[in-house]
Amino acid sequence: MSIISPNVTHPESAENFARKTSAALADGTFIRLVLSRPVSKELPQKIMARLIRLRGTPHLSLTLRNSTQDMAKNLVMPQVAGWLKEQLGGAFRSALLCTTTRDWQFISNESGVARLVDHKPSETQLVSQDHDKKAACILDSSAADWLHGLEILDRDGRVRASMADKHRQINHYLEIVSHLAKDCGWLEMPKEAASLHFADMGCGKGYLTFGLWHLFARLQKRPVRVTGVESRPDLVNTTNRLAKQIGANGLEFVQGDIASVKLPPLDALIALHACNTATDEAIKRGIELGAKLIVVAPCCHKELRPQLGKPEPLAAVLRHGLMEERMAEWATDGLRALFLEWAGYRTKIMEFVGGEHTPKNLMIAAVREREAFVDVAARKQIEEMKTFLGVERHALDALLTECARPRTQQREPSEGTQNGLAGGSLNIAAPGDGRTPNPK
Repeated sequence: MSIISPNVTHPESAENFARKTSAALADGTFIRLVLSRPVSKELPQKIMARLIRLRGTPHLSLTLRNSTQDMAKNLVMPQVAGWLKEQLGGAFRSALLCTTTRDWQFISNESGVARLVDHKPSETQLVSQDHDKKAACILDSSAADWLHGLEILDRDGRVRASMADKHRQINHYLEIVSHLAKDCGWLEMPKEAASLHFADMGCGKGYLTFGLWHLFARLQKRPVRVTGVESRPDLVNTTNRLAKQIGANGLEFVQGDIASVKLPPLDALIALHACNTATDEAIKRGIELGAKLIVVAPCCHKELRPQLGKPEPLAAVLRHGLMEERMAEWATDGLRALFLEWAGYRTKIMEFVGGEHTPKNLMIAAVREREAFVDVAARKQIEEMKTFLGVERHALDALLTECARPRTQQREPSEGTQNGLAGGSLNIAAPGDGRTPNPK
């Protein structure tokens, strides 16, 4: 971080604030420190500091908040007062010190006139000094090998600036999957239970596929097989090489596309950013293979827009091209959720921070809970929506012919799951257009 030489009319205010900070750190009353109101756009927007212990030695841990990424820096105690006096008034015009006995606020105006104000303590409970608190991020040090192999981390183990969005995307994705795994009952399964089997369709460079394996194999310590499916052989070779290099037992990548790749019965099928009706292919494959969990993040909604009618009272709005486009997206994904409910799934539609590859950030997550293709009301909702919108065909229409429980093939224990659902054939005709997902 650049340091701007202080130019404070009342330097004793900065010195006094620095002394109080050092004293709070020494006597155990320190809670937190925040520096704000930078004098330049080149500086961090804010610096937040907390007390941690590294190898038993106290440090002031700084988080430098920028618009695109956060940076971290640690100071040993003798450095704190000098560093703080350099920042106050010159680099930052405001600072807040919270202690268990008193809060102290440093304020400096544009002319450099500074003052120190005290307040009643806003907090009186000390926070943990355990450095591992930071590891609320799922991507802890145990993920460093594959994050480095995928060039998300640099040689010093820091997140590359160009990959900060991808790093956040992976972490957010794994947080979502953790909650969905709980919904599926997988976190309560005994450790000796049969291995779970997940397929990530159109996995690209494998960022999220490695993350999925990491979540279950390393963090949850559960037997798991994760299969990444990708159409490009060079990416399949690269990701398999990295998986072997880090000893990722149970993780493999195969060449194929959503519609035709051969897969055994699955516990979960995931397809993120699959183009147009490739998302529907993924949904059908998940149902066919008896997946307890299906997760898709659709993009490129092209199928319904040419069919979309302009029913009243929406006609006046849908004459605008942008609104018609958004309506087509809304209708496509809404129908997908209804089709999944017809197939016995409970669906959630949520925001997914997809990051750099598509502006779409909608995710449909479906957990199978009941018998498929018997809920008459669910089927009626699909038909009524299609009629209202003027939709004559949808890529999932073949599911409407399934009016009885699908023929099933019982899993063998070695490939099974504890959810009681078996894979089966739905006799769904594939469009055969060979569409594959966008790279993730």
